[in-house]
Amino acid sequence: MENEIIQKEEDQQDGGEKKGRDLDHTLEIIVVVMLGITALLTAWASWIGALHGGNQATNYAESNNFASEGNSEYNAGVQGMMQDMLLWNEISDLQIDIMFAQANDDELVLEQASNKLFYKLNDNLSDEMATALGWDTENVSDDPTEAISQWMENEKALVSPFTEDGFTDSYFEAANVLLTESKTKLEEGQKDNTNGDAFGLVTVVFGVVLFLLGIAGTIKSQKNRIVIISISLISFLMATIYMFTLPLPTGFNIMSFFGQG
Repeated sequence: MENEIIQKEEDQQDGGEKKGRDLDHTLEIIVVVMLGITALLTAWASWIGALHGGNQATNYAESNNFASEGNSEYNAGVQGMMQDMLLWNEISDLQIDIMFAQANDDELVLEQASNKLFYKLNDNLSDEMATALGWDTENVSDDPTEAISQWMENEKALVSPFTEDGFTDSYFEAANVLLTESKTKLEEGQKDNTNGDAFGLVTVVFGVVLFLLGIAGTIKSQKNRIVIISISLISFLMATIYMFTLPLPTGFNIMSFFGQG
């Protein structure tokens, strides 16, 4: 009877040891699998983060280029507007001379002022200003006095184009397009910066997971190993889920790295 009891205790002990060895083996498999998967995802997160960083640098550089071109166009627009304002003042002065000459029947002054105004309009008006004033820049009349007289009957001829809604904006259209593009590229660069930082955070978490899994392989206590592996698994899942919510770099196509797509 005593021998049977001893045998049962030995069998139970052997069974417990076998279960312990089975659990140790299972934990080792879990650690090895998680180490491999985490290492792969760490490499992936690092790569995508680097691509975001490259896009960020490119977008910032393009933003600076567009801003520089936009500022140049803006300065050119200001200069062009100032020149056209001076031109309009000269046109107005000649129009006044013509109206006084007409009122006083002074044919000589009328002819001289009309000739000056005719060639000034043909040679110096921009297309936008010519349209605003109702002047045909291809006017090749043999009688400048008559051409000017007919033109001045048009209400547009006597009203400053700078009072027209949107006219001054036309000087800055090219600049506004470039500056808008600059702002767009800057915002894209900022998004890439944010996303790159997020992938960097994921890489750090994966690094911590690898560290914990490495420690788990050296600990003999099953309870402690289970706790550390559980923490590693939870951290791994959280980092992985977060990583897959992040956008890939603009224009990303993995096949392009293999000469396809």
